[in-house]
Amino acid sequence: MHYVDGFVAAVPTANKDTYIEHAQIAAQVFKELGALKVVETWGDDVPEGEVTSFTMAVKREEGEAIVFSWVIWPSKEARDAGWQSAMEDPRMQSDQNPMPFDGKRLIYGGFNMVVEV
Repeated sequence: MHYVDGFVAAVPTANKDTYIEHAQIAAQVFKELGALKVVETWGDDVPEGEVTSFTMAVKREEGEAIVFSWVIWPSKEARDAGWQSAMEDPRMQSDQNPMPFDGKRLIYGGFNMVVEV
């Protein structure tokens, strides 16, 4: 089965266009380095929770939207190699492609797929 990196972040709504540009560059890099698919979504119906929620997890502030993204890789080995190369790619450097959100509140992780339909 494939391997998936998942991400959740709070992005200032004023930075939506900048975020999309940032994400398109990152997606191009990941695809060049072996990713099968990159998906970026902008929150539309993200309810506040009572105990947990996307908004609580990333400490969303007034004027921010939730983004939910994932990258599908052929394997964990391909992902590990791809990430290592991506971090060395000039297009991924903060001076070339700065994150238009607070990276300290980004949640991410790698996941083994267990069901794919």
